[in-house]
Amino acid sequence: MNLLLQQKAPIHEALLRHKSNRVVPFDVPGHKGGRGNKELTDFLGENCLKVDVNSMKPLDNLCHPTSVIREAEQIAADAFGAKAAFFIVNGTTASVQGMIMSVCKAGDKIIMPRNVHRSAINALVVCGAIPVYVNPGVNKDLGIPLGMSLSDVKKAILDNPDAKAILVNNPTYYGICSDLRGIVDFAHEHGVKVLVDEAHGTHFYFGEDMPVSAMAAGADMAAVSMHKTGGSLTQSSFLLCGNGINPHHVRQVINLTQTTSGSYLLLVSLDIARKNLSLHGTELIRKTVEIAEYARGEINKLGGYYAFGKELIDKEAVYDFDPTKLSVHTRNIGLAGIEVYDLLRDEYDIQIEFGDISNFLAIISAGDRALEIERLIASLSEIKRLYGKDDKSDMFDHEYINPDVVFAPQQAFYSPKKSLSIRKSIGNICGEFVMCYPPGIPILAPGERITEEIVNYILYAKEKGCLLTGTEDMAVNNINVVEVD
Repeated sequence: MNLLLQQKAPIHEALLRHKSNRVVPFDVPGHKGGRGNKELTDFLGENCLKVDVNSMKPLDNLCHPTSVIREAEQIAADAFGAKAAFFIVNGTTASVQGMIMSVCKAGDKIIMPRNVHRSAINALVVCGAIPVYVNPGVNKDLGIPLGMSLSDVKKAILDNPDAKAILVNNPTYYGICSDLRGIVDFAHEHGVKVLVDEAHGTHFYFGEDMPVSAMAAGADMAAVSMHKTGGSLTQSSFLLCGNGINPHHVRQVINLTQTTSGSYLLLVSLDIARKNLSLHGTELIRKTVEIAEYARGEINKLGGYYAFGKELIDKEAVYDFDPTKLSVHTRNIGLAGIEVYDLLRDEYDIQIEFGDISNFLAIISAGDRALEIERLIASLSEIKRLYGKDDKSDMFDHEYINPDVVFAPQQAFYSPKKSLSIRKSIGNICGEFVMCYPPGIPILAPGERITEEIVNYILYAKEKGCLLTGTEDMAVNNINVVEVD
């Protein structure tokens, strides 16, 4: 990384020049620097509205950058050790879809774990690629899916020599990492591209003693969600390319779906966040790890809860662990993770990232303060005392269910469908998604057989208060199934 280069923020500098020039706007947006919408200006601030501008010559164009955005891309590529970097304003969803659609077309096989974000399976619905699932390991004690073991990946590649790519989570929502270097080496030996969903791994590029990042491991592409752990605004992301990828083709693919009206608020947040991480990331991430480790230790002293960490590493399905993740198992206090999530929010005014059947996740960053960490720990102690249950007989014992894939996602999604009640759908082929959000990992995806085990899981998740999404029926009482001749 060129530290002298990293001190620059071309988009930020261009917007400052634009403000000082006092340009008269006869273009969009119609709020005209905030003057046309006083309430919005009062809420967001005049400085914000004045740089919510349209593409113009001094500010470049996101779809075809030739000046300040292009320079910012090159500096970002240097920061991440990539051949090329793209600013993405449609969220990391667009980054993941850009990766898959850049290397796969209709009918191509792509190997992936089943515990992928819905954005990956959405990409298959759009482009028509065929998934080959590698079932991740499962820790039934914790009720979580793990990573892909290298031996399982090797078998999938050898069994599918025509596969074009493999998608790897680095890390999972829970902080679990697969053997990324081993996967990259074996995949490349067999002509398979490696795509990495690093939605929760931005800090891997800038911290000390972190799990290996995608670009450092030699992966072909990576989707990096800067807004999650990198400090940029929500919905902003980077798409990175390694040496084996044609970045000009990737830009064409991105432009199929990304807006032509790129938000300069999102763009400048990426530019400044990248600069901040490049110059101060080591210190910031060291502080993040210290906070997470302290919280993990104190929560484990409470009893009943289990804030898990590096002790899970087995160099197989848990090859490494992200120490910034504060993932906490709750089943031993007789409460589902989503129940603890709801109690923290509703009774203690604490908002964590998500709760599922067995665990919850609190996102930790250097922006957290000691007083807030202590408040979380004290609240968990009180929740255990006031709401904990000794009877755990009705607790679900796992989070991941192996899928039975009958049709490709695109085929199922666009097939004629009928709506059935959840209970009556057993045995049919799902024609849509069913997932808890967050984290947005499908319980059912288009093309998968609906089983009694899956239906029981969905009903249990509803009963516990998980926000279920993806179905056409907003109440999630019915599921669209494929009409089979």
